[in-house]
Amino acid sequence: MEPGIDRTPGGTVLVLGGTAEARELATLLDRAGVPFVSSLAGRVARPRLPVGRVRVGGFGGVAGLVAFLADHAVTAVVDATHPFAEGMTGNAVAACAASGVPLLRLERPGWADAPGADTWHWVGDHAEAADLVAELGKRPFLTVGRQDLATFTGPLSDHAVLVRVVDVPELALPTPWTLVTSRGPYRAAEERLLMTGHRVDALVTKDSGGTYTWPKLEVAAELGLPVVIVRRREGPAGVRTVTGPDEAAAWVCARA
Repeated sequence: MEPGIDRTPGGTVLVLGGTAEARELATLLDRAGVPFVSSLAGRVARPRLPVGRVRVGGFGGVAGLVAFLADHAVTAVVDATHPFAEGMTGNAVAACAASGVPLLRLERPGWADAPGADTWHWVGDHAEAADLVAELGKRPFLTVGRQDLATFTGPLSDHAVLVRVVDVPELALPTPWTLVTSRGPYRAAEERLLMTGHRVDALVTKDSGGTYTWPKLEVAAELGLPVVIVRRREGPAGVRTVTGPDEAAAWVCARA
């Protein structure tokens, strides 16, 4: 059993978090008096922490998560991880199925129906995004997170890339690239200053959804820049999905 997390008589709820929606859900569950623990992957050096008990780090795959669910008498799991955290979502589906623990997916809507979305270049993966943006611009703004940067270093090795991540990547970036470390939420005025200051001529991102990083797309439209956006994959089959923390809290409370 992990230090700092005690077995809760009658069971507890596990919130797989790391997103703004997960933090809001934690606040709602705390107010409702529902026993829960939030789990963060630990990939960000200084994460924003939710209220309540928190564990940080991986579980050790499906088997480790199954053991955690049993050791901590988990009665329900809410997967509120990032829309592109496909590995954790897959592990949650498998572990809950093996354990007979109810699972809910909390996932904010993407930007497919947002203003201007029909003018964007939608691609299936980061490799396709890298190849396409190499043709669209010489000074692209890359906002796909640090884990997928290696896919872009080859096709964009001679481009003056502006790359923004939360934490400095371990990967050595090509010489022409400029690295910016920051985290949202962002404002349009800030994004406009950044993008015009670096003479950005294309934007690459993924369909994360939400409002925290939307302003860069707003500014790209104002500047008439081409946008390359990586599509989300379809969510896990057979798993109920809600789009808001209120709905997730109601689902949990109905089982408390």
